[in-house]
Amino acid sequence: MYIKFIKRLIDLFISVLTIIFIFPLLILVAIILKFTGEGEIFYFQERVKKNMNIFKIIKFATMLKNSPNIGDKLYTAENDERVLRVGKILRKTKINELPQIFNIIKGDMSVVGPRPLALETFMLYSEPGIRKISSIKPGLTGLSSIFFANEDKFMKNVSNIEEFYKTEISPVKEKLELYYIEHLSILIDIKIIVCTFLKIIGISNKLLIIFFPDIKKILKDKELF
Repeated sequence: MYIKFIKRLIDLFISVLTIIFIFPLLILVAIILKFTGEGEIFYFQERVKKNMNIFKIIKFATMLKNSPNIGDKLYTAENDERVLRVGKILRKTKINELPQIFNIIKGDMSVVGPRPLALETFMLYSEPGIRKISSIKPGLTGLSSIFFANEDKFMKNVSNIEEFYKTEISPVKEKLELYYIEHLSILIDIKIIVCTFLKIIGISNKLLIIFFPDIKKILKDKELF
């Protein structure tokens, strides 16, 4: 209970402070999307949150309006034709994720936690994994968000993206999320926030692994570096 209370205070503090500092950037991106995209500024998608409840995550729009009916419905590979030109920049820099700060303020998400997934993707986890991962709030960033920040690159030359995600990516993500839950503390949240910043500025996963040496056991068979 104490950790949850402190975590919520940290969530609110970071979110409000972030909005104050990046508000001009949010306005600039909104204007650019309004005039260079298809007129859509934000994109809302249903995701799974705590206790298997559904909420609408908010992001900057980076894909065509009709993208769910074009190509693969759930997964986005590198050079996906559905991604807008400006959207590619927003996705690469993770600026498209910034509006989720409002999800955090609302209480649907935390700054740090398991990555919120669409229901169909979330159900790829094992039953025990589903129960544990849905027992806490999802996060804007987390271990799976860091180590799969460039997830689309892994699916670049994959013929069956859905099968590849199911067999190669989802099991690793589940282990990373469970590792976080098993080691849940304010300290691990701080380490993840620091690692997220390092990842954004281009630091290799090989360096990030210093913060979480145990994770090498989870990632040992994956070319994530």
